[in-house]
Formats: sequence, C-alpha cells, structure tokens
Amino acid sequence: MAKKRMPSIKQRNRIIRHIIQAIVDRDCFLIMGHQSPDEDCVSSMIAMSLLLNKFSKNVYLMIPEKINKNFQYLVNICRYNAIEILHNKQELPCEISTVFVLDTPKPEMCETFPGSDDIFNNKNVLKIEIDHHLEADSDYIGDKEFCLVDEASSASELVGLIAFKLKNRGDIIDPFNIQDLFSRNFVLAVLTGIIGDSKMGKYLKTSREKWFYRLFSGMFNEMLTSKTHKNSKNFSTMDEVFTELQQLSQKEDECFTLMMKQKVDISPKIGSVIVSREVIRQMRSIFDYDTIVTVARYAADSLAEYSRYVSLVVYYDDEKDSDLIQFRMRRSQAYRALDLRTVLETFGIENGGGHPGAIGFRIPEEEIQDLGGYVESLVKGTEKLIAAAAPGK
Repeated sequence: MAKKRMPSIKQRNRIIRHIIQAIVDRDCFLIMGHQSPDEDCVSSMIAMSLLLNKFSKNVYLMIPEKINKNFQYLVNICRYNAIEILHNKQELPCEISTVFVLDTPKPEMCETFPGSDDIFNNKNVLKIEIDHHLEADSDYIGDKEFCLVDEASSASELVGLIAFKLKNRGDIIDPFNIQDLFSRNFVLAVLTGIIGDSKMGKYLKTSREKWFYRLFSGMFNEMLTSKTHKNSKNFSTMDEVFTELQQLSQKEDECFTLMMKQKVDISPKIGSVIVSREVIRQMRSIFDYDTIVTVARYAADSLAEYSRYVSLVVYYDDEKDSDLIQFRMRRSQAYRALDLRTVLETFGIENGGGHPGAIGFRIPEEEIQDLGGYVESLVKGTEKLIAAAAPGK
C-alpha cells in the first residue's frame, strides 16, 4: 500500500507516543536506512541514534562500509556516544529487539546485511519506520501503529519532531537523568538532514512542507548558534555544517584527553575519573557544555570496558548553570551480574535513574564536604555489591 500523509494530528501524536514508549521499554536497537544512503538518510540515522543514546540504550548503526566522505564527519560523532557502527557485511553482535528504518521508501530499498531477512521475519522484533516519502512507488516497512510516515521536508525533521514531543515528557526524561535532549551533535545531525535533503528548501513543493521546513530549520539553526562558541557564525550551507562537525571532532579529542588525565586509582574493578572544580573551570573556558557531557559519557564507556566491570565519572556542573555534581556509572558489556540501579538504592540516592547497565545521578555540592572521600566510599560500596552479585555475564 502506497504511503500517505497522516489524516490528523491526533493520529500522528498517537504514533509518536507509541514510538516513545518503545524507546523507554526496549533495548538493543538497530538503526538502518536505505542502500547507498544520502544526506537525509545518514543524518536521520545519526540523529535517531543520538536520541536513543540519551536513554543509555544499546544502539547499533548499520551503514555501508564505503560511504560518501562528506558524511564521515557525521559518523565520527558516534564514537563519543557509545554508538557502535556496523557495516552491511557484518553479523549483528547481539539479539536485536527493535529496528528503526529511516528515510526508506519501500522494503526492497532497505540496506541488507547478514541475517536481515531473519530480523524482518521475526514478529518479536519491533519494526519502527520514520519516513517522508509518500504516494508513487512507496510501501510501508514498519509495524502497524509504529510508522511515523508523513509529509515533511526530510526524515530528519520527523526525528526532530519526536524530540520536541519528548521534551514535554518530564515523566519519561527525568528518570533517565536527561538534561538536554537537543544536544549540539543532535541539532547538527537534524539540521544537516533538513537542509541537505531539500537543498536549503529549494526542492520542497507543497506550502505545508515549506512552512514546516522554515519552522524546523529556523529553530534548529537558532539552537545550533546558541550552542556554538561565540566566534562562530550562523550556518547557511552544508559545507559550513560539515566544517563545524570536523572541528567539533577535534575538540572532543582534546576534551577526552584532558578528562582522562583526571583518572584516579581506587579500584581495579571500577575505573574512575574525578574532574575537580578547578579543572572543570579550565574545560568550560575551552569547550562548550555539550562537548563535556558527551565526552563524559564516552569516558564512562571506555573506563567500563577497560576495567571489564564498572566505571564512574564525576564532574561539577558549571557554576553558572547549577551547584550540582554529576555522577555517571556504566557497566561493561562483558559484565551483567550487577544491576547498577542497586547502587542508587544502597546509597539512598533519589535524584537519579537509569537502567541495569547505566545510571546517572546528581548531588548538590553543599551536601558533599569531601568529594574524594565520598567517591571512595561510593567505589568501595559498589565493590561490595559486585562481590555479592551472582557471578556470570
């Protein structure tokens, strides 16, 4: 059946609610698009991956081994966000529960990979579709009530719409300790897809498409400007966006190197980093807040895999933003015996949340007189929980 625009806002909102609930309830997501992906396909896949990553989900991005070099900047930001990149000739590393198919007009155009037929024939695997190709030679791919297929400038615009709906769901984002849904990387990815697929709006036909294009591109461009260093200018072309992405990758490398210098040796099973108030001031003079948060997440993942058990990354919020100290804990993929939410229960921490493999929490600075001592007690207590947990993976 050819794809058609949704007849009502009510239906579109219902589909988005179903997709959001699937994001919350499920884990181990595969993100994929069509063969020979273009700007919007790559951008929407990256944006969706980053959005899922906000919920600390296991995310695998399926892309061809050879990809347009202009898109490589987009792909590079995945490595700092715990998003594993798979090429279309690789086997899937784990049992996938949910597949997102983006910007793909019909099933025959889907990217193929070893086991792809088994995935799509398995009724226990949820298929979610996000696309803006309508009528003509098109056909639905996703499961009923999980197809966000509608008139839009791009698939990236529809991913941005999901994020806007999520922004108003404090009941969902607060337990996951999500501070900023519209991170700089996410905004860059969405904006790249919007302006790239429509060639800055030139290829849009209907007045509705043009209206939403102006709305979304304007909002995301404004957000991008506010999240960029003050010497940066507004982006108006794809080249400027890609140039900024390349510079961002270099900045993240520098930030990661500086953060890892703050590593402390408390426990061989819990790789730990404590970024002091002095160091965070130094970092904020060089990097924007989103870069620091992104790199903190990547540092937690790296330390967890190195220790083979658990990681802990601690850093102060900027004094201009809040008086909170941020804590991130991540479990190695090789270790599954301990549900990290037990740490929150054991230490009576209320301002935090997460899932078995990753938690985040924050504590006002005034409640911690000795940060080093608090972290040491947290690490030692977690060691006891690891020892008490059933062995195994």
